[in-house]
Amino acid sequence: MARYRESVCRQCRREGAKLFLKGDRCYTEKCAFDRRAYAPGQHGQRRTKITEYGMQLREKQKVRRIYGLLEKQFRSYFAKADRQRGVTGENLLVLVERRLDNVVFRMGFTNTRAEARQLVAHGHFVVNGSRVDIPSFQVSVNDIVEICEKSRKLDRISEALAAAARRSLPQYLEVDKEKGRGVLKALPKREDISQSINEQLIVEFYSR
Repeated sequence: MARYRESVCRQCRREGAKLFLKGDRCYTEKCAFDRRAYAPGQHGQRRTKITEYGMQLREKQKVRRIYGLLEKQFRSYFAKADRQRGVTGENLLVLVERRLDNVVFRMGFTNTRAEARQLVAHGHFVVNGSRVDIPSFQVSVNDIVEICEKSRKLDRISEALAAAARRSLPQYLEVDKEKGRGVLKALPKREDISQSINEQLIVEFYSR
């Protein structure tokens, strides 16, 4: 599988927004975006006129990078969202929010989505009593996500739980940190996604 091996802070600077890809570091003065809030590269500080297509592309890339998805995966989610009833853009965001790696991150069991994806793939979480090692697994309403018994003492998980207070818990989730478990109480709603995303631009991009 393709992997991005350069500094993830370059992605935030490219999109002109904090994507919170480095967990707790993004809340400190060490955040690269706070220190250099302009695009990376030799010509990053140049003023450029962005076209309508450019705005659509950047929004699509921003959401892809927030959730750590490849283009093929993201396009597949869009196609599925387009087939569902309702608003396509909101359907798309609900689908990516329901990914197991994202739910684990939202529950505060990991510091970043990339870390959640790795720990899920290594079998550190169970859903409804069964171990699931597929990061793209779609969590359903009333599903119980738990940290495996043997994994609860992992330093990475302990540190994430301690730092989780910096992030607000979405209303569609309920978490018991002491027991290392959480429940998806309801499907995510558009207002539950606090990051600045204009999903309509993504719909326009793929509808060209």
